[in-house]
Amino acid sequence: MVNSPDAYHETFVPPTERILDRGEPGCLVPDTTKLELDALLEQAIEQYQIRDYEAALNTFQQVLVHYRRLPDMQGEGATLSGIGLTYYALAHYQKAIAHSYQALAIARQVCDRKTERQALGNLGNAYRHLHYYDKAVEYKLESLKIAREIQDRRGEVAALNNLGMVFKAMNDCDRAIAYYSRALELAKDLDEVQVQVQVQVLRNLGNAYHAKADHEQTIVCYERLHSLAQQHGDRALEGQVLKNLAIACHSVEAYDKAIGYHRQRLILAQELGDRRNEDQALESLCAIYETQNNYELAINCCEQRLKLAQTANDSSLMQQALNSLKALCCSIGDYARASQYSKTKPRS
Repeated sequence: MVNSPDAYHETFVPPTERILDRGEPGCLVPDTTKLELDALLEQAIEQYQIRDYEAALNTFQQVLVHYRRLPDMQGEGATLSGIGLTYYALAHYQKAIAHSYQALAIARQVCDRKTERQALGNLGNAYRHLHYYDKAVEYKLESLKIAREIQDRRGEVAALNNLGMVFKAMNDCDRAIAYYSRALELAKDLDEVQVQVQVQVLRNLGNAYHAKADHEQTIVCYERLHSLAQQHGDRALEGQVLKNLAIACHSVEAYDKAIGYHRQRLILAQELGDRRNEDQALESLCAIYETQNNYELAINCCEQRLKLAQTANDSSLMQQALNSLKALCCSIGDYARASQYSKTKPRS
């Protein structure tokens, strides 16, 4: 993995710096204990990057004890920063803050600017989750300044994206959009993380436009996101984006486009065997067709929902589909058909 995003909150956390990348050439002490600790720190970083957070935390804490015994302040600072990142990923924000402050103090003492940037970034993220937005902005701006000074492009993108998230949380969508847009511009120049970061920032940008009801720009962002998902074969992301595109098109009463996106989502869900999204796509199609007074197509979608529910033996979903079918049939005056659906009993 190339980064470890907070999947729910769309926070971008760049890769933790490898210990062998810290400092100047020849700064490592060539003794076995030091090399073993460096290797163990690498292991903790890899555990963090594959989101095995409990294992990463355990490994980081073991490493921390031994770096302090050497002593190796640079290793200690990097490890404390890793612990802070891991606590952040586990949503233990106060612990993330405590360890990041320790990492920051050591990083400044030994002039380790990468760890300093990382600790500042983590402080900003944690304070955002705790709704201390002024502090979050302060630390994120410091992180951005250092990233630019040391020409850390990934760190710069992360700081810009996460500043956007702070302002979005403050309901300042215009400033959020400005930061996201700059992050997206820079993300295009990244190498191995280019696509993943673009996806993340585009999603945030689209959500910000959606929050300010700028449906046209929301659709532009989601269409770009859909294209990226298709190019890189990320079918799960493609399904999510198709849903968002359909909702955005529905908001501007572009019903034909909304139907097209829902149908693409339906086909994708069927191919993936994703019954939940298949049902949601059918339900959304039914609602649009009913809005257009196209009752036969709406009934057809509801009948597909009913068959899906019967196959899954989902009595609750069966009842929902039957209720919708009865209501639709009554809307067109087909009371005999509505009566037939009334007599159909959901399987328990």
